[in-house]
Amino acid sequence: MAETLAFYTLSVLILGLAVLVVTAKNTVHSVLFLVINFLCVAMLYVVLEAEFLAVIQVLVYAGGIVVLYLFVVMLVNLKREPEAHQDPRRLSAIGLGLAGAVLLELAGIVVYTYGQDPSTPLAAAAPSPVMGNVEELGWLLYTQYLIPFELASVLLLVAMVGAIVLARREL
Repeated sequence: MAETLAFYTLSVLILGLAVLVVTAKNTVHSVLFLVINFLCVAMLYVVLEAEFLAVIQVLVYAGGIVVLYLFVVMLVNLKREPEAHQDPRRLSAIGLGLAGAVLLELAGIVVYTYGQDPSTPLAAAAPSPVMGNVEELGWLLYTQYLIPFELASVLLLVAMVGAIVLARREL
């Protein structure tokens, strides 16, 4: 009974804080609501007995990602007028071609994933050689979910390169 009450209370808090993140007028307040939201999600993981996910939630999201958001909010002057000119060194055709290549790659992954025979048993149904929650997660990440894992790492790399390009003024 107490777990159910905690689950629903945290769920209402998470949804309410998500609305506050979107509707806050001040961007710093929005990021602070996001931190509280991430901490509530970590508490929800604890209620659901997924302690490893709770620790990762606090370390990665409430720690690293939100600090990155705060740096972006503090460094970018949101009250400044947009620039009136377009940079002549911008390579729009190359960017469009790279975006098309990424879209084709994603389409290939979807076709490959959903084109397999559904009668074949999944790899998760087979007994895994590891025991424990963290070991099982690592085993699944590097075997069955390797392509989405690598895709997420490529997207993070692209975001990091984009942040560096945006931060540099002389490009």
